[in-house]
Amino acid sequence: MPNEKEWSIQDIARSAGTTSRTLRHYGDIGLLEPSRVGSNGYRYYDQDALVRLQRILLLRELGLSLPAIGEVLEGEQDTKAALRTHLKWLEQERRRLGRQIESVRTTLKKTERGEQLMAAEVFDGFDHTKYEKEVTERWGADAYKQGDRWWKSLSAEDKKAHQQEQKDIAAAFGEARFQGLPADGDVAQAITRRLYEWLRPAVRAVSKGYFAGLGQLYVDDPRYGQYDEKYGSGTAEYIRDAMRTYAERNLSE
Repeated sequence: MPNEKEWSIQDIARSAGTTSRTLRHYGDIGLLEPSRVGSNGYRYYDQDALVRLQRILLLRELGLSLPAIGEVLEGEQDTKAALRTHLKWLEQERRRLGRQIESVRTTLKKTERGEQLMAAEVFDGFDHTKYEKEVTERWGADAYKQGDRWWKSLSAEDKKAHQQEQKDIAAAFGEARFQGLPADGDVAQAITRRLYEWLRPAVRAVSKGYFAGLGQLYVDDPRYGQYDEKYGSGTAEYIRDAMRTYAERNLSE
């Protein structure tokens, strides 16, 4: 290291588990500039660059494209606040994953011993019923029961694939908004149709009011703030507008 607060590109690549080529690419596209370039052409990074790289890697793990990451970082006025928000999310994920690990460990032990399994143990950390009260209040008990029956009928692989599709759809919305594509345009509406099809197995009769109302939640419900956090400010409104347009064009009351 040249000094206490500066690291070479090789040092950073090794510590971050990436490559010098990747770091150079990040620099070439303006995502992670080196703090200085030596007379020998070597790139060096200071502490601020380390923090920025950590954010980049964390956002990459969430599935964001490099352009989307650039916009997220560009829109952050307070790096410390952004890190606190991401830390809170990671801690929540750690707790959830910890419960899942213990659940699988318990299932394995009891299965090996031929012991009786308890549902509460098997599915700890896999709680999809936490929104039962909200779904019941908004759309009625039948809506929750229907979705619950459908979810319970899925295999573990099907559940995983369904959850991944939701993430992919969100990322596609973020990319479309980043590219400046209109919410009522062909690309955004194609993505919205994917979201509609994603909902149908659980909801079946997706009405205009239901779909548009769900879109409004992306703006009104603070839990949906993650979309602006992940894909840049305005993404929640973009999804709402796309869903409203789709509902008006394609769905009945």
